[in-house]
Amino acid sequence: MDDSRQSDTFRQQEEYAALRATIRERGTVRMVLLPATLAAWAAVAIATTAAIAYPIAVLLPLLVLTGGFEAIYALHVNVERIGRYIQVFHEPTGGWEHTAMTFGQRFPGRGGDGLFSGVFLMATALNYLPMALGGTTPELVVAGLLHLLLALHIGTARRRAAQLRRSDLERFETLRDDATI
Repeated sequence: MDDSRQSDTFRQQEEYAALRATIRERGTVRMVLLPATLAAWAAVAIATTAAIAYPIAVLLPLLVLTGGFEAIYALHVNVERIGRYIQVFHEPTGGWEHTAMTFGQRFPGRGGDGLFSGVFLMATALNYLPMALGGTTPELVVAGLLHLLLALHIGTARRRAAQLRRSDLERFETLRDDATI
């Protein structure tokens, strides 16, 4: 093997190892971020309830939930994108990414929820509870709409992530095919 091909092979192996490490690290961050978000949400909810007598105090904890979900969602989508890149450029004849994607297509609903959407939906509902128990009608409506907006966002995020997985695969395949012309 000549030096340039050997260098390309080494570069590809290094890139593959770095991408797998990135997936592993971001997966770990997601697992740590969920309890951290829930702990921060609970602390803020207790603090605002104790410090602010108004039921509108549920908005700051709602912001914490929103931020935590958005961070987990971004990590999830980016890990999926890296996986599709690996699938196309490092595993053209099959491998983990091909198998994992095929498994998900053939057996939908059999894996975990990488976005923890059920947990975030429960926390969102619980966050609204103080408002429901003591808010005025205008407060109930405003806070209810904001909570509903987050719930709808969470509810559609899994579908959007799954669609992005397919479209990213097609886009990376197009990029690969264009590069070989």
